[in-house]
Amino acid sequence: MLEFGLDTFGDVTMGAGVLLPHAQVIRNVVAEAVLADQIGVDFFGVGEHHRADFAVSAPEIVLAAIAGQTSRIHLGTAVTVLSSDDPIRLFQRFSTLDAVSSGRAEIILGRGSFTESFPLFGFDLSQYEVLFDDKLDLFATLIRREVVTWHGRTRPPLTDQPVFPQMEHGPLKTWIGVGGSQESVVRAAKYNLPLMLAIIGGDPRRFAPYVDLSQRAHAHFGSELQPIGVHSPGYVADTDAQAREELWPSYKQMRDRIGKERGWPPMGHAEFTQEADHGSLYVGSPETVARKIAATVKALGLSRFQLKYSAGPLPHEKLMRSIELYGTKVLPMVRAILAG
Repeated sequence: MLEFGLDTFGDVTMGAGVLLPHAQVIRNVVAEAVLADQIGVDFFGVGEHHRADFAVSAPEIVLAAIAGQTSRIHLGTAVTVLSSDDPIRLFQRFSTLDAVSSGRAEIILGRGSFTESFPLFGFDLSQYEVLFDDKLDLFATLIRREVVTWHGRTRPPLTDQPVFPQMEHGPLKTWIGVGGSQESVVRAAKYNLPLMLAIIGGDPRRFAPYVDLSQRAHAHFGSELQPIGVHSPGYVADTDAQAREELWPSYKQMRDRIGKERGWPPMGHAEFTQEADHGSLYVGSPETVARKIAATVKALGLSRFQLKYSAGPLPHEKLMRSIELYGTKVLPMVRAILAG
C-alpha cells in the first residue's frame, strides 16, 4: 500500500520579520507534525543537522515530543548521519522512541551530504566511506539480533552483547537513504533494507535505473524485494501562482546559501521554473502537486512518497497551510489518480 510522508530539516523560519530562535522553530516542528497526524499523513521525518540554518540536531528528542502528542503517524529521521554517530547508542535511542510511540519509530540512515558532524564529534572525513560501511554493518546486526556478536574496523568487537531496550514488536524499520550512488543501492539490497531515494533535482524518471539496479541486486543476494521511497522538496498552496510566488524567495535563499558553500552558481528563476515544471520540485495547487506525485509513483513503482515541505525561512503559518492541503487535498487526489 502506498504511503505518504512529510519531511523537514527544521529550517530556521521567519516570524514577525525576523528569523525565529531555534527553540521556537523546534516547537513549531512539533506543531506541524501534530497537524500531519490529524489529517492522515502516514509518516513524519525530521532531519539531523549541526549548523545555524537548521534547528534540529537531535531528531530523536523532537520525535519523542511528537510521539506524546500524536496517536497514529509513524515517526523517523530524514536522514540520520550514521557515520558520525555510535550505532549502539543510536539503536538504543530509536528503540526507546519505538517504546514511547507504541511501535511507530523508523530510521533512515545515510552518509550525509553535510559534513559538519564529523569535526564536531571528532571523526576524520578521510574515513567517510569506511565509517559508514562499518557502522551500517553493526546497525544491521543490531536490528536483527537481541544478542550481538560482531567485529569491524572502527571500534572494538562485541561478543554475546545484549543491547537494551529491546524492540517490542519486531525489528526497527530501517531505510537506507541514497542520493545517487549505485554502491549505496547495492548496499541496501545486501542488507535487505528498504531504499529511500533523495531526488532533489532533475527529472525523477532518471532514477529508474536505480530501481532496476535494486531489483537486480536483490535477485543477486537472494533476498525479497524491499519498499522503495522518494524524498523530494515541494510546497502546496491554493493556486499554482500563489505556491510559486510564496516559495520562490525562500527556496532561492536556501539554495544559494548551500550552493555558495559547494561552488554552485546562484539559482535563477528559470531554473526554479524548470524544476517546478519538469524536475523534482513539487510546487503548486493540490491538483498540480497530486498529478506530479502520481506520475513519479508510477514511473518508479514507489511504496512511499515523502515531501520535504520546509524551505529556508518560509514562515511556519505558510508551512501549516501547505501541510493541511497536502493531507486533505493532495493525498486523496493521488490515490484517485492511481486507482483510475
